[in-house]
Amino acid sequence: MKEGSPIGIFDSGYGGLTILSEIRKKLPEYDFLYLGDNARAPYGNRSFDIVYEYTLEAVKLLFSRGCHLVILACNTASAKALRTIQQQDLPFLDSNKRVLGVIRPSTEEIGLLTKTKHVGVLATEGTVQSQSYILELQKFAPEIVVNQHACPLWVPLIENNKHFSEAGKNILSEDVNSLLAKDPKIDTIILGCTHYPLVQEYLESIVSKEIKIVSQGEIVAKKLEQYLLNHPEISVKCGKNSIVQYLTTEDSKVFDKNAARFLRVDVHSETIHF
Repeated sequence: MKEGSPIGIFDSGYGGLTILSEIRKKLPEYDFLYLGDNARAPYGNRSFDIVYEYTLEAVKLLFSRGCHLVILACNTASAKALRTIQQQDLPFLDSNKRVLGVIRPSTEEIGLLTKTKHVGVLATEGTVQSQSYILELQKFAPEIVVNQHACPLWVPLIENNKHFSEAGKNILSEDVNSLLAKDPKIDTIILGCTHYPLVQEYLESIVSKEIKIVSQGEIVAKKLEQYLLNHPEISVKCGKNSIVQYLTTEDSKVFDKNAARFLRVDVHSETIHF
């Protein structure tokens, strides 16, 4: 058994870096291995079968690199692949390893934040179609009314650094207004994609001050800290040398440049192929 392994963080692109950033604030001593499937991103409009196939490939690769714990820092992967991987694949891959997602931690907390019990979700087409937020909220807070709105243009806008152009702002505003038009009682909006924190400040500027906009990073980081405290058998296997490594299916120079925008630090990655 290999000790001192990194915690794997997987995303279809760059959005998972927002999760990684918040986790590192909470758990700075841990080692991490980030994998972005940038060459095949975005996942949001892909079928369940394709997202499952790609996500399983990523999990297997991170396991092969020594990770005992993998976080799917991607809402689409969490929605379309997590349950199948946990129930169907893990028993055969390695029953001692764990794969966690980002949707359940968010839904566990959201019931504590809303006063009106009316919540909105902004997410990719795939996450909205999966109904994962609605299903999970029914488990933890069945009294909450949930409305969703798919934002298929947001990830391309953010990854191409066009989200704050005039056209980009118009698209962001139109999507937010479309969500709020579905239910005027919404007082809490979940950003159900890990890219969306990059536009959170702008979104907060265009909605009522009574509306909370919640990104997942801080919630996932807090829940991961709790998970590791509750599962010392996993924590003890994780390296604690504050080392972070990056893998991408894209050209590493392209990844490094774009990742630096998300993290605001220099990044040096390795290109891999499945």
